[in-house]
Amino acid sequence: MYREILAVWTPLALAPLTWIVLTIGAYLAGCWLQRKAGGAPYANPVAFAVIAVGFIVVATQTSYATYFSGAQFINFLLGPATVALAVPLARNFHHIRRNLASIGLALSAGAVTAILSGIVIVRLLGGSRAIALSMAPKSITTPIAMAVSSEIGGNPALTAALAMVGGILAAIIGEKMLKGLRVADWRAHGLAAGVAGSGVAAAQAARLDGVAAAFAALGIALNGLITALILPLVPLIWH
Repeated sequence: MYREILAVWTPLALAPLTWIVLTIGAYLAGCWLQRKAGGAPYANPVAFAVIAVGFIVVATQTSYATYFSGAQFINFLLGPATVALAVPLARNFHHIRRNLASIGLALSAGAVTAILSGIVIVRLLGGSRAIALSMAPKSITTPIAMAVSSEIGGNPALTAALAMVGGILAAIIGEKMLKGLRVADWRAHGLAAGVAGSGVAAAQAARLDGVAAAFAALGIALNGLITALILPLVPLIWH
């Protein structure tokens, strides 16, 4: 039976539209499940889509190259989606202007901590230098993370996977953690989501509040800039 299914599936897998439809369909199914769960962060639609599509790719013995050739348009949309966060940023710029000093301090601390924690964790677990450099840009948005990783000698594909996993984890636990620490200010929620979880966590915050969306956009943009400036210095210092 499995062979018969594969025989039918093989020609479909080569059609680009197949993987675009499956990926979008999995994400929409994840959104539906999250609504049924009352908007719970643990029912993250991105996490559901990753697991569902990954299962289909493995079960049908489809290569990543075949999948990506069909779904690459979705990957292209990462850039415009990140830029689109400028809309809530512009609408709430007056909030940002009043908090420039605290934002600068939080961004600097977050960027440096994210870089050092990635390198230290890999080294403590016995990982190689290349893996550590791939881990270092894990907290910035995927397109920038891949470019920076390639420049400093990391593995861009591994960096993209780590950035996505980190974003999903931040989206799932970030809001609950901040509430547990009695942080109720949406500015803090948004900035933390943008700095720690990039686009995935920022989308979770943006869904809840417009001010959070603005600060998430700011966190993504400036954290990406700061990290892109700092990380190329790491290979020069660490031989």
